[in-house]
Amino acid sequence: MRLAIDAMGGDHAPQQIVEGAVKAAKEKPSLEIILVGQEAVLKKELQQHTTLNNISICPANEVITMEEEPALAVRSKKDASIVVATKLVKDKEADAIISAGSTGAQMASALLGLGRIKGIARPAIATVFPTLKGGKLVLDVGANSDCKPIHLVQFAHMGSIYAEKLLQISNPKVGLLNIGSEEKKGNELTQETYHLLKREQNLNFIGNIEPRYIPLGEADVIVCDGFVGNAILKFAEGLSSFLFKLIKQELTKNFTRRIGAALVKSGFKDIKNSLDYTEYGGAPLLGVNGVSIICHGSSNAYTIKNGIFAAARCVESDFVRKISEVIALEEQKG
Repeated sequence: MRLAIDAMGGDHAPQQIVEGAVKAAKEKPSLEIILVGQEAVLKKELQQHTTLNNISICPANEVITMEEEPALAVRSKKDASIVVATKLVKDKEADAIISAGSTGAQMASALLGLGRIKGIARPAIATVFPTLKGGKLVLDVGANSDCKPIHLVQFAHMGSIYAEKLLQISNPKVGLLNIGSEEKKGNELTQETYHLLKREQNLNFIGNIEPRYIPLGEADVIVCDGFVGNAILKFAEGLSSFLFKLIKQELTKNFTRRIGAALVKSGFKDIKNSLDYTEYGGAPLLGVNGVSIICHGSSNAYTIKNGIFAAARCVESDFVRKISEVIALEEQKG
C-alpha cells in the first residue's frame, strides 16, 4: 500500500510530518510512504532518522499557505505539495493522501484532482467524537457552511457506511443534530431533512438528537451542516482543554489535594487520552473519488503517524467503492 503525505503542510512541517512518517514506516514496514515536498529540505530532515527502505521523496517545490485562497492557489500552484500528492492518488501511484495543511486547499485539490463520487453533490469532512459508548461519527464538520436537505441525506449515507466499515458498528444509528428531539423542531433545513431521512429505508434513522447527547453516545452517526459541525468540533476541543487545565489547577492547590491527585493520576491520563484528537489522527473527506485524510493543522508526529494508519484502514476497507454503490442504488430508486 502506497500513501502520499503532504510533507510541507501543517504548523510543524516538515519536521513533525517527517518524524510521524518515520514512526509509521517503522511500525508498519508493509506501508510505502511517499513524502511530497521540497526535496532538499526533506532529505535533510530524513538524515535525522534511521534510513528506511519504505520511505521515498516525490519533489514538489511550491507550498500553499493558510492565508491563500484555496481554489485559486490550487489552480495556480501546480507544483504545490498538496497538488502533487493528490495527483499521485489520481494517477494510481498512491492509494491515499494525508495532509495537515490548509483544509480548503486539500478540499479544492481533491475536488479538482480526484473529483466527486458519481451522484454525490457535496463532500463532507467526518470526524470521530469520543463518547461514553466509544467513538461516534459527526459530519459535516467544515466542508460545507451552507447545505440543502439532500446534502445532509447523502452525508447520512456516507457516514453510515464509514461507521460500519471503519468503526465496526453494525447497523449504525443515525441522528440529525437539532435544537430539540421533536419532529417539528429546528429550522427549515433540519425540518425538511428530517422528513427525507425518515423515508430512507436503508438508514437506521433514530430522529433528532440534541448536542448535549453527543457525548453520551446516543447516536453512532450525527449529521449536520458544516458550519454547525465545525463550531461544535472547535468548542469541544476548547472545552476539553479548559476542563483539564481547571482540574489540574484545583488538584494542585495544596498538599492534601496533590496527594489525592497522585492516587488518581493514571485514571485522569486515560480520560485525557480518550478525549485527545491526536489519537484519531485525521478526518476523512467523504464523497471524493479517493481516500483523503485531513489532519489537524497543529498535528505533531504522533498525530501524523495515526493519520497514516487511519488512511491505511480507509484503503483496506474499500469504503469509497461502497459509497459509490449505495449512492448509485439511491439514484436508481429516484
